Parts: sequence; structure tokens; C-alpha cells
Amino acid sequence: MMDLFTPLSWNDTGFILTGVLNTVFISVVAILVGTVLGLAVGFVRAESSKSVNILLGGFLDILRSVPLIIQLILFSTFIGAMGYPLDPFVAGSIILSLYTMAFMGEVFRSGFNSVPMAMRKAARSLGMSYWQTVRYVRVPIGMRAVFPSWLGVALSVIKDSALVSVIGYMELLRTAEQLISRTQQPLMILIGVGLFYFMISYPLSLYGKHVERKMEI
Repeated sequence: MMDLFTPLSWNDTGFILTGVLNTVFISVVAILVGTVLGLAVGFVRAESSKSVNILLGGFLDILRSVPLIIQLILFSTFIGAMGYPLDPFVAGSIILSLYTMAFMGEVFRSGFNSVPMAMRKAARSLGMSYWQTVRYVRVPIGMRAVFPSWLGVALSVIKDSALVSVIGYMELLRTAEQLISRTQQPLMILIGVGLFYFMISYPLSLYGKHVERKMEI
């Protein structure tokens, strides 16, 4: 009689590594795209009228308020029902990037607004154009102020990437679920998954503290 379950073996290393690399890949894509979009959104919100802020802020509030897992399922289901099914990586990257943008937008808006108006006027009085003031004054000073918040959002995105497994993306958590089903060793596998996220998040946190200290000098 064949055993229904088989223990973990070295042959599973490639399968686990695929999940690890997929997790890192989609996290990096979401953080990069979300940061660029968030920077643009944050600048628009910092410079726009109240009516534009209300409209744009309402859209961002929806993205921040609706749980990420629901956004992933609804988007993947809707696109499939429209006859344009997307690869799980593409669908997951789109939603995770928009979700990241919603938080990054607020981070960068606060950064742009943190530069005192007197400093902006001083830059203009020295002959700088509007865009030179943005490039050489508001971005460098404002972004230094929001780096800790940016890093916090980035770390959260790395952990939230596990939710993309609900639409079939083979990231680390989905890989772990399949191994658990086959081996019936949930404790060992989940501890390994937790250690992986710790090994990524903790060094990034230490690096963030190091950068903050250098900025204060």
C-alpha cells in the first residue's frame, strides 16, 4: 500500500526556492511601481486644489480600506469574467502595486508638505524655477523626512505579498501550503516560512535605522 504522505527531502529545495524567488520578485515589482506612482500621486495631492484632493483622496481611501485579499479576488474574477484572464503574476502585481501606491501617496504627500513655505520662497527668490525648487529643495528635504514611513510600507508589502496566493500565484506561502498537504508537517514548514520573512524584514529594518542615523548627522 502506497503512503499518502511523503516527508520533506532535498528534492523539494528547487520547489521551495521557486516560491522564495517569486515572493521576492513580485514584492520588488510592487514596491518599485507603487513608489513611482505614489510619488506622482503624492505630488499631485500636495499641489492640487481641495476638490481634486477630495476626488483623488476618495479613490486612495478605497484602496487602503478594502482588504487586499478582497481586491485581489474581485479584480482577478472581474477580468476573467470580461474574457481577459490575466496571469496570476500580472494580476497580483497590478493590485499589489496599486495598494502600495495608495499608502506611498500619503507618505510622499506628507513629505512634500513638510518643506516650509519660507524655504520654497527663498529658493524662488534665488532665481530657481518652480521645477528646480521641486527637484533641488522639496524632493531631497521632503524625502529624507519620510524615509522611515516609506520603509515601513515596503516591509508591509513584502509580507502582504503572501495574499497573492489566493489567485494562484506560486509564491512562498502557496508553495508551503502544497508541501504541507503532501508531507503533513505544518509546524516545520511554517516555521521555515516565518524565518524567511524575518530574514528579509529584519536586515531591512536595521538598514533603515542605519540610514536614519546617517541622515541625522
